[in-house]
Amino acid sequence: MSAADQDRNRAGVTVAWRDLWTETAGVVGDRAQARWLCEVASASIDGDDFLARLDEPATVRMVAHLDSMVARHRAGEPLQYVLGEWSFRHITLAVDRRVLIPRPETELVAEVAIELAAGVGLDRTVADLGTGSGAIGLSMAFELPHHDTVVWITDASADAIDVARANLAGIGPAAANVRVAHGSWYEALPDGISFDVIVSNPPYVAVGSPDLEAAVGDWEPASALFSGADGLDDIRILAAGASGRLRPGGALVLEIGADQGRAVEDVLAAAGLVEIEVRPDLSGRDRVAIARRPI
Repeated sequence: MSAADQDRNRAGVTVAWRDLWTETAGVVGDRAQARWLCEVASASIDGDDFLARLDEPATVRMVAHLDSMVARHRAGEPLQYVLGEWSFRHITLAVDRRVLIPRPETELVAEVAIELAAGVGLDRTVADLGTGSGAIGLSMAFELPHHDTVVWITDASADAIDVARANLAGIGPAAANVRVAHGSWYEALPDGISFDVIVSNPPYVAVGSPDLEAAVGDWEPASALFSGADGLDDIRILAAGASGRLRPGGALVLEIGADQGRAVEDVLAAAGLVEIEVRPDLSGRDRVAIARRPI
């Protein structure tokens, strides 16, 4: 935000949100991003609420908040963390540096898991392991029929569990169907329960990978990114334990790296899983691996 705007506010001269939006766009170089920043700073309920307030003056505190967010973003902090929230499919999630930023690729993973779970019929039980912000698991709870559905969300990170719990309220009545557990992969799940669908966006980046974007490595939690020398350590654990936790015919759905399709197929086959399939993302790259426990 310009020094002139700050001086005007300190002097008691008000600035309308329409003007602040334009100035912010000039600073960050993107009008859509500027609008999102202004929406949060103005405490607008949603985009329509913000547009209805364009000619209203911003308070000194709101301008200070906007200044702070713009400065953080210009210093390299991802916009999602600066805003403190991000949309994922049909829900909005609180996000910060304790969890990965929800991405469009993961929305595809959620879509596959939801479709498979919806096909089960009545009395479906599903799990999202390594849930992070809760993106996949809470989307499943929100989009699947609210009757006869139980969704377990788990994570080995207590910080991530805190974020996921905070996001529970955002899915309304469907939150009653969600069970939260702290622990590593299958160890977090209670004994005696078999699942129709188990889904995960596990760490799958190889340690030292030159392909990881600098902003991702600098800001997002390393424990949710890296998984051994080839990026497959956690996928091996998930594959090996799947048959012990899935019902006969139940499905394991994994997000994988863009060049891991063949290697993941081999891991899933070695674990005794069948009907193995790798689906591409919108860019045509490997992204979603699916396998089933034999009937």
